[in-house]
Amino acid sequence: MSALNRPMVWIHGDALSPAHPVWQGRAGAPALFVWDDGLLREWRISLKRVAFIYECLLELPVEIRRGDVAAEVLQFARQHGADGIVTPASPSPRFRLVCAALRQSIPVQVVEDVPFLDYDGPLDLQRFSRYWRVASRHAFGKPRRSTASPAE
Repeated sequence: MSALNRPMVWIHGDALSPAHPVWQGRAGAPALFVWDDGLLREWRISLKRVAFIYECLLELPVEIRRGDVAAEVLQFARQHGADGIVTPASPSPRFRLVCAALRQSIPVQVVEDVPFLDYDGPLDLQRFSRYWRVASRHAFGKPRRSTASPAE
């Protein structure tokens, strides 16, 4: 893929860290997060989760919108004269669909991050507690029993 001269950054719920590589070398680039109305309804995202995401977004230099993600991202790119979109990778099938829709009009560059965990099995991404039950075992390994006595 050719280098982009005036990219915009599209941030989504799978990469809310200000340390994500998508930000490297893009200080001042216009950036956008879109609340996906369809996803919020379909997955019944809790208000607690919405508040958590919003608090993370307050740490990022992004404009926040809501609606159809592909339409909002494309409109934002046009408003800012962007020649392409740079976005963090995501395992979500919905992400792949949005990228495919965007690529019909503008180049999309997906930026990988160092994986949080080395696991390629099934994960339930709709509920954090179910995801974390599996992911924590692979992220930190199984807890070891201490051989030290309680007095040590």
